[in-house]
Parts: sequence; structure tokens; C-alpha cells
Amino acid sequence: MAKATAQLKSPTQLHARQHAKYERLIDVAKTKPPLWTAVAHPCDESSLSGTIEAFQAGLIMPILVGPAGRIRGISEKLNLDISGIEIVDASHSQASAERAVALVREGKAELLMKGSLHSDEILGEVTKRDGLRTGRRVSHVFIMDVPTHSQTLFITDAAVNIAPDLMAKRDIVQNAIDLFVGLGLGTPKVAILSAVETVSVAIPSTIEAAALCKMADRGQITGGDLDGPLAFDNAISEEAARIKGIKSSVAGKAQILVVPDLEAGNMLAKNLSFLSNADAAGIVLGARVPVILTSRADNLRTRLASCAVASLLAYSQRTGRPIQS
Repeated sequence: MAKATAQLKSPTQLHARQHAKYERLIDVAKTKPPLWTAVAHPCDESSLSGTIEAFQAGLIMPILVGPAGRIRGISEKLNLDISGIEIVDASHSQASAERAVALVREGKAELLMKGSLHSDEILGEVTKRDGLRTGRRVSHVFIMDVPTHSQTLFITDAAVNIAPDLMAKRDIVQNAIDLFVGLGLGTPKVAILSAVETVSVAIPSTIEAAALCKMADRGQITGGDLDGPLAFDNAISEEAARIKGIKSSVAGKAQILVVPDLEAGNMLAKNLSFLSNADAAGIVLGARVPVILTSRADNLRTRLASCAVASLLAYSQRTGRPIQS
């Protein structure tokens, strides 16, 4: 019993291990000049304080877009110094989203950040025909720091696309690969998740997983090493993959987890957050600029990591090369 107990990690050890993964991203981002960031409607304590913390950490140069009096009132209540930060007055949340997106279109900001408005409001403006659309489907990636897992896990899409079809999933996969590569992390191992690791007509997601892998073989998806369908256990556990007899360069070593739909992804991400004490930085991809999608429940480290990831990706897109850490 004493031997088994000695092998357990203490909460402090796990916290330090968790902190280190995000800290590396934040440290690299701090070596770059902070980018102008349009922050849409930072009108509660969480969103405004998070924005100022990212500014003070040297990760972003914020432009606060929202009701000026309300923003100043919150800053006074929290004793935040916003004297050197530009405020663009907008009367309500929808107007804040419209103006923040316009700042990006006008070239006055290279990043977009969600404040206290609903995600649908800001993403609705992003995806309008005259918004920030590209030829790619917009999708979300959670960059998850799981204390009990050796690697940072990218989970997509758990926040934007509810029930994506095959071609939408192609874009979702490509967005995540481009993020991974852009951050200078190399060639990602991408697991297309389902409930089982064999193709079955009874489970449509297994057929789509196989199709996505063939699309990668044919050059319709590039930059990553794909395998699927894979169940969650044999995607991240080499032992589980060995027991199942799966021979694959991805199985047991996956770095990007592509879920069948939003419900599965949302439950997976929240299970990791609440049962494994994982942090979940969030970013929306596929628009003209990265969109930082934070939550009121995010802690400081998660907020800074979201800003760091967005900043590094923007620099990678500007140069057309992966970030060198």
C-alpha cells in the first residue's frame, strides 16, 4: 500500500505540470510585440479584468468596444487602470460586435476577442457576408491542458458547428491542423473520434471518419497524420490501442481529437475540465483573423493562454511560416 501511495501525484505536482504547458505558449507569445485586439463588449468584471490582465502581460493591445460609461464604471469598481487604452463607444452588445468586426475589416485590429456578450452575437457578425468570412468553415478548437496527460490536447469542434456534414468536417480538421502547425508544434497526429474503431453503417460517424482519412490520402486535407475511426481510449492510450490490435502512427498518440458533433465535443471537454481539472483555452478559426472566445468561468491562466495562442497564430498567418519557439 505504501508503495502505491508513493506513486500518486499530489495536487501541487499536478498543478505545476498543468501550468507548465500553457506557460510555454505564453512565454513564446511574450517574445512578440502585442497585437491590436478589438474586444467586443467587455462589460462585466470577468471580461474586463481578463482583458486588462492580458494587456499587462504584454500579450495584446486592446481596443475596448462597448458602452464607454459602463466600461469606465466597471474599471473604477475593480480599480483597473484603463487610462491608456482606447475605448470605442457602442450602445449595446450587438453594436459592440458590429463595431469590433469593423475595426478588424478596417485594418485597425489583428485579433478579435469576445467580451461579455453571447458567442452567437459576435460569431454572427464574423460570419456575415460583409464580416470576416473566408472560403473556410468557421470552427472552434479547445486547447486543453490535462494534468494527467503528457501532451496538450486539441479538441474540435465543441462550440460552433452543431452537426457538421463531411465537407464541414474537412474544414474543421484543416483549421485545427493549421493551428497546430502554425504554433510550431510540428505535424499533428489527428484522431477522428467515434464510439468504435471499426467502420459500421450503423454509426455514420465511423463512415465519415474513414472518408476524412481517405481525403487526407488524396490531398484534400494536408499537414497532418490522420486516422479514424478511433474510440477515445485507443486514440490517447497506447496500451488501449495495443490491446485492440490497432497498428497506427496516430492511435495512442493523438494530439488533435476531432469529435463527431458539438454535443460529443462539449461533453468531452467539460468532462476533462471538471473530472481531470483540465484548463481549456478557446479560439475560433477559419475567419480572417483568430477570434479569442473566452468564458466567464475561465481562470487567469486559461485567458492568457487563449490570447497567446491567438497572437502566435496571427503572427504565423502574417509570415506564412510556423512560429519558431
